[in-house]
Formats: sequence, structure tokens, C-alpha cells
Amino acid sequence: MEEKTTYFDETLLSDNILDALYDMHFDVCTPIQAACIDPIIEGHDIMGVAQTGTGKTAAYLLPVLSKLDEGGFPEDSINCLVMAPTRELAQQIDQAMQGFGYYLNGISSAAVYGGNDGNRYDQELAALRRGASVIIATPGRLISHLQMGNLDLSKLSFFILDEADRMLDMGFSEDILTIAKGIPDTCQTIMFSATMPDKIESLANTLLKNPVNVKIAVSKPAEKIQQSAYVCYSPQKIRILKSIFKNGFKPERATPDEPPMKLERVIIFSGKKQRVKEIARSLKQMKVNCGEMHSDLSQAERDEMMYKFKSGELDVLVATDIVARGIDIDDIVMVINYDVPHDVEDYVHRIGRTARAERDGVAITLVSSDDIYLFKKIEEFLEREILKNPLPKEVGEGPEYKITSNGREWGRDKKRSDRKGGNRNRNNKHNNNKKHTTNGQTNQKRVRPQKKGFSHDSKRKTD
Repeated sequence: MEEKTTYFDETLLSDNILDALYDMHFDVCTPIQAACIDPIIEGHDIMGVAQTGTGKTAAYLLPVLSKLDEGGFPEDSINCLVMAPTRELAQQIDQAMQGFGYYLNGISSAAVYGGNDGNRYDQELAALRRGASVIIATPGRLISHLQMGNLDLSKLSFFILDEADRMLDMGFSEDILTIAKGIPDTCQTIMFSATMPDKIESLANTLLKNPVNVKIAVSKPAEKIQQSAYVCYSPQKIRILKSIFKNGFKPERATPDEPPMKLERVIIFSGKKQRVKEIARSLKQMKVNCGEMHSDLSQAERDEMMYKFKSGELDVLVATDIVARGIDIDDIVMVINYDVPHDVEDYVHRIGRTARAERDGVAITLVSSDDIYLFKKIEEFLEREILKNPLPKEVGEGPEYKITSNGREWGRDKKRSDRKGGNRNRNNKHNNNKKHTTNGQTNQKRVRPQKKGFSHDSKRKTD
């Protein structure tokens, strides 16, 4: 059955919001947007389950901004609070807010997140006391402002939790409940989560009133992505990486006389920023033209790094999951997962950076003995076994790709003294740097006539 196409101008969005979408060449709703926009405008609470990259940010921002545009909300008050697990996601939501709200008058926003200097805190404080219409915040920073008496949520009309499962995984459950106690009973609450475990269901039952439930299935990676893996011990990973860049990589579909791939448009993902720095340092020692992207860089430094990579000034980008969400580069030839993501959706988004715009692409994952269980879960979701590449000769032998009967990884159960090529690396936990995109849009174009009286350009603010 063919899925119905819903255009933005068929929804209940206000004309000012539609004008902004027209200028941004956004015409067709993604499934999550089509399912959420009108119910939110009609005043329903929402429990949305959808993977990142499906357009969740627009699914809640557009209808909320449309309602604020219609007026009738308290002036000089915080009308909408958006909670996000990380400052990177908070920044992305704030950037989306600027685009969607281009034609809105008197509706301001402020991003509130930690890890900043005193000047940033003073700017946040001024925005909170002034009563910015929309606040985008991380839980820890908002709690800090609440404890200092810097903001009043008593007139809040919209409470939005983005990536609720990630916030709970990061230990923000009590903070969210503390924040929720300060909002009025009449507040419309919207929750989005990539998964629906018991703890999210419990939170939803606590916060939501007769919600509309929307669930969008996690999509599988594009068929054009040639997926494979190296099963290894953790210390072997950097040697495998060096071998790939020294000798090249020949995909499974390559013909016998076809030369190895030219590795000039490559993204290497790792869940830890310290590891990103180590990988980049090792590649630079090999004279690989690479850059690094992680949360220790300022926003200006990240923008510059992304510009260099997009323009081709850099061949390789080593990054945390900041880059996995919504990056719009069509010519990435290879994605390398230096570690196995904890969630299937993270894996899908990472490797989804390649094989875009009808191109072929390659995705390689380095699966340590401690991560075999996680990778098998990914294979279960994909309903296929991913090709296991033989380790380069200079790397040595790796572990068996198997799990013991009690469900624990083979590498953890086997005695470390029996391992070949490994060392005593007991602290191989992963953190969850997870960032989100603003809007997964289709490329269909629908002409929207201009309003009578004056053109779009004449309405634009001076840059």
C-alpha cells in the first residue's frame, strides 16, 4: 500500500510558518510530521516514538510556533520549554527555531545549556528574566537556573521532551520530574523517544494526559551500502585502521581487477571524544589529511571543520555522533565505525551518511570482543549476517564471533590470558554522544503562491 503524501500547506499550520517553509523549500511532511502537526495544533498531548532523522524537531516545533503565532499567550513569559539531553541537540533545535520562526514577530528563543563561561550564563539569565517565548534547555542547566530562582514556569503552555529515552539513560529522570512539578496542569506535554522501554512508558503515564500515540518504525539502511566488519580485540583496531588507509579497501562487490578504493571522502565514528582525538592523531602521523569533530571544540571550530570537510579541504573526518545526525553531504564513500553503537538507530544513522543520492557506499565496523553481543543485535534487526572481513596479516588473529550460552560476550567470558593479540583493557565502556537533526525532508517541490500585497523578499529582515 502506497503511503499518502501530505503537504505542509494541507495542515493547520499558520501562513507565517508556511511562508518560512516555502522559502526553505520544505514542501512534503515526513510521516512523523504528518502524524503530529495537526493533533498538536488541536491541543493533544503526544507520545511519539521515532528514530532520529525522521524530522521529529519540525514535528513539534512547527505546530507549537504556529499556535504561538496565532497569539493569546501571556506576554513576557516563557510559553514553551523544550528539553534536550545534550547541548549539541539544544543548539540544533535553536537553529531550527530561527529558520521556522523567520516571519514570526515577538516570538523569541534562548538556548540554555552547560559547559560555558560566565558571559554565556549572564546571557541565559537575561533571556530567562526577559521571558523568552521558547526556551531550549538541557536538564542539568535548567535545574541550576530553577534553584537560583532565575525562571518562572507557572505560565508555561508547552512542555516538550526530545530524546526522552536518552535523557533517562543519562540519569536525568529526577531532574525531569522536578521540572515537571513546576509547570501548570493545563500545560500541553509532548514526548519523543527513539525507543519505548518500561521507564519511558512510566514517565509518559506520569506526564501525559490522554495522549495521541504515534509510532514510526526504524528504517533499515539503504541497499547500496556494502556493510562489513572486522572482529578483533580492542588494541588491534588502530592497526586495522592504519592497514585500511595504507593498503586501501576492496569492497565485496569489486571485480578482481578493480583497484582498492580511494579513501578521500571518509567519516570515522567513535562514541568517545578522547578516542576521536587519538584516532585523528594516529592518522595524521600517517600523513592522512584528516580533521576531528567533538564536543571539546567551540561551535565556531566545528563550523570551520565541517566547512573544510564539505569543501574537500579534508579527506577524512573523525567524529563523535555529533555528525551522525542530519549531515547533508552526498559524496561520502565510506563510513567506519571504530566502535559498535549501543543502539540500532545509531548504527543506521552512522552508516546512512554514505550511499546517498543514488551512489554506492561502504560501511565498515570494528567489532571488539566486548561488543560482539551488540553487533549481533544489529544483525538481528537487519535480518541478515554482515560480512566478516579477514584481519590483515600484520594485525594477527582475532577472537571468535560467538556468544556464550548465558548471553554475555565471548570476549568477556574467555580468560584474558588466552587471548591472542589483546591486552588487559577492562574499561571499555561507551558513552552516548548523541545528536539530533532538525528535519528529514523529501525533495518534492510544490509551488506556494505569494501573499497579496508584498513579496517575500520585501518582508525579510535586514541581515
